[in-house]
Amino acid sequence: MKLTTKGRYAVTAMLDLALHNDQAPVNLADISARQHISLAYLEQLFGKLRKKGLVESIRGPGGGYRLALNADDITPAHVIYAVDEPIDATLCGGQQNCAGDTRCLTHDLWMGLNLNIAEYLNGISLGELIRMNNVKQVANKQDAILIQRDIHMSATI
Repeated sequence: MKLTTKGRYAVTAMLDLALHNDQAPVNLADISARQHISLAYLEQLFGKLRKKGLVESIRGPGGGYRLALNADDITPAHVIYAVDEPIDATLCGGQQNCAGDTRCLTHDLWMGLNLNIAEYLNGISLGELIRMNNVKQVANKQDAILIQRDIHMSATI
């Protein structure tokens, strides 16, 4: 099964937002810089995430985004579904027509995989991911790189 870039980027951006949610609203440009995701792409993703009630936008100076729910109440599956991505390893999208008008030999195998993937992605929250040791270490390094870049850019102006 291949999770699309849209699903991966959405989960990554939401985890970044969750990591920084205790601060001021998070600017998408900062997520873009930390995660190397196009700002225009993030704007599209966050539009969908906002419509599904996972994030809220704060307008004006110092505005940005915040989680609309507690990080412990948001799973990667919620995020993936919010951006209209299926979690499906079948070739037929579950329609049972991958071998012409009939199901293929491995249909049940891929459906079982779908269930296991969905269970896993529904069984862990963004809050739990944040509490994993390596996640905060990586986030701290990303923040330090962003700060250094901003300092360097300020010094050259």
